[in-house]
Amino acid sequence: MFVRKHRVLGVALAALVATTGLATSASAAAPERDRALTKAVRAAMKDAAAPGAIVGVWQKGEKPYVRAFGVRDTATKRRMTTNLHMRIGSETKTFTVTALLQLAAQGKLGLDDPIGRYVPGVVNGDTATLRELASMTSGIPSYTQVEPFFHDLTSDPLRSFTPQQLLAYVAGEPALFPPGEGFDYSNTNTVLLGLVIEQVSGQSLPAYVEEHILKPLGMRDTAFPTDSAFASPHAHGYTEQTADGQRADATDWNPSWGWAAGAMTSTVHDLRIWAEHLVTGRKLLPRSLQRVRLASVRERPGAPSTYGIGMFSVAGWKGHNGSLPGYQTVVIHRPASKATVVVLTNTDIPSKGRATSTVLGKAVTSLLTPRHVYDIPASPAG
Repeated sequence: MFVRKHRVLGVALAALVATTGLATSASAAAPERDRALTKAVRAAMKDAAAPGAIVGVWQKGEKPYVRAFGVRDTATKRRMTTNLHMRIGSETKTFTVTALLQLAAQGKLGLDDPIGRYVPGVVNGDTATLRELASMTSGIPSYTQVEPFFHDLTSDPLRSFTPQQLLAYVAGEPALFPPGEGFDYSNTNTVLLGLVIEQVSGQSLPAYVEEHILKPLGMRDTAFPTDSAFASPHAHGYTEQTADGQRADATDWNPSWGWAAGAMTSTVHDLRIWAEHLVTGRKLLPRSLQRVRLASVRERPGAPSTYGIGMFSVAGWKGHNGSLPGYQTVVIHRPASKATVVVLTNTDIPSKGRATSTVLGKAVTSLLTPRHVYDIPASPAG
């Protein structure tokens, strides 16, 4: 989730070996792996000048590695802890698109329905399908990339936005390309899908996600706020996405501007649950539909990463990342090695042109799966 391409980095398209190679037995490997991970994360945080981070690693046959680093509040120097709630930005998209797929599985909508059937007045509305919106191939421009939106958000970060107000920023804007003939990571796509879900289900999007996704998976510490509500304890988040470009504390900024595309909050332990279920589809989707979703992110020779139906695959790691003022997230699972990595950080300030979450994710996966490294170059879009 991001506002400007040159300011916030997140999901971009660029794009495991099952053992760490650090020792020959599981009992001997765990302490050595943990020491190596801690050293790598600390080095990456220093390189990225990140105030704080939470890192979780789960591997089959190994004890979980869940650690907090740095500070949650730069003013008080209070330390990060592993139970903190964090804003997860575009990880929200994975919940929204999963809700869409659930309704498709019930026959209440079709993935190849045009968006114009549900929301009138959208550019490419007669031809861009729900599948193409979920895959970022609709050609519909993102409201977060227009100057009036950036001005309105940064001039009053506490203001509340409705989905209709967000869509108004790109009303009348031309299509970027014909549907299916390009890729552009557009937050407008996911906001439109949120409106479809509400129309078809008869529930608000937050209520639908709570009832049909969070409760069945036991994700008690994940929330979809409609205002600046933020469960405690939580970390302060730091950004330079401000009107004057100066660093600011974005903790209490209202994330309603992200809505279906980026408003949710969660914890490292809940996101571990989500990473695996998102990729396997268990308790969420019929196997046949989950196969369609996974086929959409099938990697091709020469292209180590792909973006598909509300999910990406980077070097075999499947999932999503997120970025919005003050926070960044990486939530990935690698089916081949049954490994899960969750990275949460309380800054979205780039590090040498790289997203801080990518710097940390790369450090962790370089140790876990050195031939399958999570790495996204500095390009749009999380």
